[in-house]
Amino acid sequence: MALFKRKTAGKPGEWFYCLQHGKVEEGPECPAKNRLGPFGTPAEAARALETSQERNAEWENDPRWQDPSRGRGGAEG
Repeated sequence: MALFKRKTAGKPGEWFYCLQHGKVEEGPECPAKNRLGPFGTPAEAARALETSQERNAEWENDPRWQDPSRGRGGAEG
């Protein structure tokens, strides 16, 4: 009996964006290393790349992220 088994189908309503195929998929069709999600709707999954770019920009401009004196999470620490 396998302890960890790959799910072949996701739960209804789980949407992912597949980086390898560049498309929205319901359920985890592709390996986790190739997908973003889960998202609540297909529209949210379709915006996955834009959402990640927006979040990256917010984090890069966050002074707490750039402050090395704050230890963990800082640019130098």
